[in-house]
Amino acid sequence: MLIRIEEFYDRLNRIGGKILSFLLVLMTLNVFFDVIMRYFFHNSSVGMQEMEWHLFAVIILFGVSVGLLDEGHVRVDFLYDRYKPKTKAIINIIGTIFFLLPLALLIFFGSFDFVYDAYSTGEISEDPGGLPYRWIIKGMVPLAFGCLVFSSVGYTIKNINLYRKYKAGEGLDEASSLGEVK
Repeated sequence: MLIRIEEFYDRLNRIGGKILSFLLVLMTLNVFFDVIMRYFFHNSSVGMQEMEWHLFAVIILFGVSVGLLDEGHVRVDFLYDRYKPKTKAIINIIGTIFFLLPLALLIFFGSFDFVYDAYSTGEISEDPGGLPYRWIIKGMVPLAFGCLVFSSVGYTIKNINLYRKYKAGEGLDEASSLGEVK
């Protein structure tokens, strides 16, 4: 049962990664267009410049969730790499439950007022020609941290499955990394 749940989270993670890849291409095209307009035609759009930052923020905010399930997050590897895979799984489970989830939930619930204030005041860009509806980009904060909470559940299940495999002694190589075992 937990294996199927892990596969579900993995599929969603792959879809999220593809969407972020598409957004990265859009951001690259946006930057390219802005540079061409600025340096060759001496014309620049504040809205296009703000869109670069908005796309960048979305990629980073949601990329954290994709990076977590892909084991691309930051940790103290010089210590972590020396542990056996079963110990790594325990560290990942404890770290997720006691450190990642509380912080992600704090930001998730704490950011609703931030978004509501921007929406209720009709906040727009301070720059002439800037983007309206600032609440949309601010709304990405609780949405991204909601995705991080969702991904952290998948990451915990993945590590529970790894722990169970190593505990059961299914002949897995103790030297293999967590990311290589499916």
